[in-house]
Amino acid sequence: MSRLAVEVPVAAAPRWERRKQDRPSQLLAAGLDLFVERGYAGTRLDDVAARAGVSKGTLYLYFANKEELFKAVVRESVVPLITAAAGRAESYDGSSADLLRGLVMSWWRDYGNTQAGGITKLVTAESSNFPEIAGFFLAEVIEPWHSLLGSAVARGIARGEFRPVDVPTFVQMLAAPLVMLSMWKFSFGPCCQRPVDHDLYLDTLIETMLRGLAAPAAGGAATKRTAGGAERRAARRPVARLSVDKKQRAPRQ
Repeated sequence: MSRLAVEVPVAAAPRWERRKQDRPSQLLAAGLDLFVERGYAGTRLDDVAARAGVSKGTLYLYFANKEELFKAVVRESVVPLITAAAGRAESYDGSSADLLRGLVMSWWRDYGNTQAGGITKLVTAESSNFPEIAGFFLAEVIEPWHSLLGSAVARGIARGEFRPVDVPTFVQMLAAPLVMLSMWKFSFGPCCQRPVDHDLYLDTLIETMLRGLAAPAAGGAATKRTAGGAERRAARRPVARLSVDKKQRAPRQ
């Protein structure tokens, strides 16, 4: 008598059990959407739970309050991007100009032009009312990002590819237009009659900044430009004093 092989079906995991491991990511995605749509003050945990399809009690199993949820959103959506960019920069062996260009373009591609980029507008608009989230964002996003940009500039200076500049100041000048572009996308962009060409904006910014960093082709060229600027400023000062003196000496009518 032949023995029949009987296959015993494996019971599928209950739906609630399968989704349990996904809940933190669902809550983070819902939190990101609502923070960007409504701002920090306007986001309620009840709405985050509803958007994620869970109860408010379930949300509290993972996040103690709204501040903790916001920090988790940033650590999930933004911080890994900077960590990955830093890893790529560390192993990069090309020119410093290409490195800096790559960092700026990847910032826009991976952060500024995504839903997460709206966090910049939130923090900028609400930092005075919620200094704790501003301090957190400064420590975990802005300072590491500025440090990464600064390391690329310092690398170029050390290799003779860039002229010497005050690195922290240059980084602030480079980062400010990037912040503006991201904020524009999430504020005036949707209603602007003349949309911003993001690629052209970034290309123009990078080209301008790299021209400002370019090391002189011949020794003394940068010094001559600096001296020329000083001479022009000095030449303007006596004219200003002379015009004041003339005004003071003008005869009374």
